[in-house]
Amino acid sequence: MDLYLLVKWAHVLSSTILFGFGAGTAWYLWNAHLTRDPATIAGVGRMVVRADWIFTGTSGVVQPASGLMLVHLAGYSLREPWLIVTCLLYVATFACWAPVVWLQIKAQRLAQAAMENGEPLGADYHRAMRLWFALGWPAFLSLLGVFWLMIAKPQLW
Repeated sequence: MDLYLLVKWAHVLSSTILFGFGAGTAWYLWNAHLTRDPATIAGVGRMVVRADWIFTGTSGVVQPASGLMLVHLAGYSLREPWLIVTCLLYVATFACWAPVVWLQIKAQRLAQAAMENGEPLGADYHRAMRLWFALGWPAFLSLLGVFWLMIAKPQLW
């Protein structure tokens, strides 16, 4: 197997993991949130945070590394318009994802505390989840754009 195909396989696999785990963990945390049950939210939140660090975080590092290798191996210029926009969208995704992870940790801890104290979820929890939800959409849409640009490689200007 040649190096280009091996790196391309790693790039496609890591993009699948990045997108799949990102969407999957968001789905599970959102559905746990909808129960309004602190115990459910705390338990699911622990799994979501762990999965995001292990899978989403790791693939988020593999993506740009393998992408840069592919650019080099395929002979593309880093000044290709589709590649510039891809990088900008990827940075936007990360700029949303980093606070989302922090908000997941915060929401999980607040749910854990509410469960342990026998209290309902407080205003801090609900604020964290509203911001988590608001930041999740631009990250999701940015990654959809990255996928399209990786496949189409359009001439943008």
